[in-house]
Amino acid sequence: MSTRIFPTAQDAENAFYEALERADLEAMMAVWSEDEEIVCVHPAGRRLAGQEQVREVWRQLFAGGPNMRVRVTQQVVASGMMVAVHSVQENISVAGEPRARPPMVATNVYLRTPTGWRMVAHHASPVPAHVGGPPAADPAPAPPKILH
Repeated sequence: MSTRIFPTAQDAENAFYEALERADLEAMMAVWSEDEEIVCVHPAGRRLAGQEQVREVWRQLFAGGPNMRVRVTQQVVASGMMVAVHSVQENISVAGEPRARPPMVATNVYLRTPTGWRMVAHHASPVPAHVGGPPAADPAPAPPKILH
């Protein structure tokens, strides 16, 4: 059981990305709810549910040590008294790679618990190639509808 308390969902979000950059498994798991109903989906990965699966995937990801920097942008927050949903763009760079990786979009869901805010879901996906690039051609305008 984590003794760390996150007074706000944003505090939990900040701790999540700090743990990710430090490759700190215990700090990462301190952000997550201790319930078995937690869910994590990494880009191109399968859905992982429950403490054991979520912990194991982060352990594997962190095995190489801290080598990642994440800059969070375009945050959109929907928040209530008990639940907060954060939609963000993750801009990731990895030590030793000549250029930054394509951005990811992530949805992070937090639940207010008796011991503070905790993550219950993280789902990250690649940003589609057309986002941020040249806009797609506008479709031909539909002919006007005439009502009789």
